[in-house]
Amino acid sequence: MRNIAIVTGGDSSEYVVSIKSGANVLQAIDRKLFTPWMVFIRNGEWNVLDGERLLTTVDRSDFSFNLNGERIRFEYAYIMIHGTPGEDGNLQGYFEMLGIPYSSCGVQSSALTFNKNFTNKYLQSYGIQMAKSIRLVLGEKLEPVEVVKELGLPLFVKPSAGGSSFGVTKVKKANELGEAVDKAMKESPEVLIEQFIDGKEFTCGVVKIGEKKLVLPVTEVISKNEFFDYEAKYIPGMADEITPARINEVLTLKIQDLSSRIYDLCNCKGIVRVDYILKDQTFYFLEINTVPGMTATSFIPQQIKAAGLDLTELLTEIIQDSIK
Repeated sequence: MRNIAIVTGGDSSEYVVSIKSGANVLQAIDRKLFTPWMVFIRNGEWNVLDGERLLTTVDRSDFSFNLNGERIRFEYAYIMIHGTPGEDGNLQGYFEMLGIPYSSCGVQSSALTFNKNFTNKYLQSYGIQMAKSIRLVLGEKLEPVEVVKELGLPLFVKPSAGGSSFGVTKVKKANELGEAVDKAMKESPEVLIEQFIDGKEFTCGVVKIGEKKLVLPVTEVISKNEFFDYEAKYIPGMADEITPARINEVLTLKIQDLSSRIYDLCNCKGIVRVDYILKDQTFYFLEINTVPGMTATSFIPQQIKAAGLDLTELLTEIIQDSIK
């Protein structure tokens, strides 16, 4: 059987979520076809784990390891690192150089979509609608009055590279802007200050395998906090997540077609999730997640279940499409 690496961890604040996502994917791998191993990457260390127990270290020269005198080389990597180095193109480049197939978007696509500012500018050139925003880089002077004049209040401040709502603040007063930017800068040296759009939040998963296109049922997100922050995402009871979403067929097809188009424009691969705000019958693009959460309660597993699909079978299709 082929040895499969489920790669988790990473160097961003999302590593805890990544471990949970990886554990869920590991459990869903078909053991009749593959032998899965958990590979945990953090702070320069690459380890093979059995649960929380360290088995051995990874030889990065060929992505292999020694166990009980046997040399085992991974034949495939299922990337479950949210954030760097799993979502920004770094790991993708490593696997490309070794000729090892992997689950997620390629190097260029990952690098593009990981940076919210780059993604926005790129998609805007194709007419994708989204909130107005201002980019601020580390060391650049902040002008709160000018920002508020252009974007209004309230507004959102978020890291340009990051996820799980780490470092995101909803700013209601101009004098709160500096603190919000400092908070976001702890996650990324580049920050996006974004116009607030008052609407409902939706998210839609897409996966394309060969000629097969699968656009998943839409999820409606209702946060019990002011916005869908980390607490609302991961603490049970802090948000209502309704799949399929309570929208009519016209809007459902609209968001699904838009998600499929964005997937193609960004040259995506594997399972991707696209988030939106709906206002006045228009879906405004928020962000694209090329390594979306796969914990038992995450959106994608919810949407797979709502579509009447089996996670194990879908993962098998994704893996086999790359290693055939």
